[in-house]
Amino acid sequence: MASLSIKKSLLTILLACVLFASVPENVMAQPVASIVTPQFFDGIKNNAPANCAGKSFYTRDAFLKALSSFPKFGKRGSADDNKREIAAFFAQVSHETGSFCHKEESNKGNTYCQRSTEYPCAPGKSYYGRGPIQLTGNENYGKAGKALGLNLLNNPEIVSTDPVVSFKTALWYWMTAVHHVVGQGFGATTRAINGPVECDGKKPNLVQARANLYTSYCRQLNVSPGPNLLC
Repeated sequence: MASLSIKKSLLTILLACVLFASVPENVMAQPVASIVTPQFFDGIKNNAPANCAGKSFYTRDAFLKALSSFPKFGKRGSADDNKREIAAFFAQVSHETGSFCHKEESNKGNTYCQRSTEYPCAPGKSYYGRGPIQLTGNENYGKAGKALGLNLLNNPEIVSTDPVVSFKTALWYWMTAVHHVVGQGFGATTRAINGPVECDGKKPNLVQARANLYTSYCRQLNVSPGPNLLC
């Protein structure tokens, strides 16, 4: 009887190990909230001047609320892969906003309105860069609004007045245009965000500045940055 009991116990342990091994790693991934700690998030904002409009606008709480609409963010595979995506996202939005200083781009003279039958510009509205990723152009505002269930063509200003919506637009753009290239290296994320302007030797100083932020955040998250940092 004792021998049979031992065999049953061993079989139970074996089955548990098999089931554990069969669960995809991203299902068991460390929650993004436990990686993007208050210290990490506020450490970015602390690099911005005290009088910045974005310093009180961009909050970790708003980011986490927006994140609930994008469950695949920061869950690419291994724990290191996930950390690298998080570091890449925050490096890019830090660069775009000056460490969460700017809610809108400073040059508002361009309306960024292009002819579109699907996403036509609303009268009197401008689609210059707003939010963490600096969402730009009526096409992007229209597509983001459609995905998020918001009328951003008629109300683009909400991207710089509602912090949760603001982060949602950044995460929407990231998951739509950037997430699938993260595995190719940080340089690929820069190309996806501003490649025509900066990559292939056009503005190497800006490309390097983005990479410097990324490697800094990787150090903070205790993960290697991986190859192909530039574009």
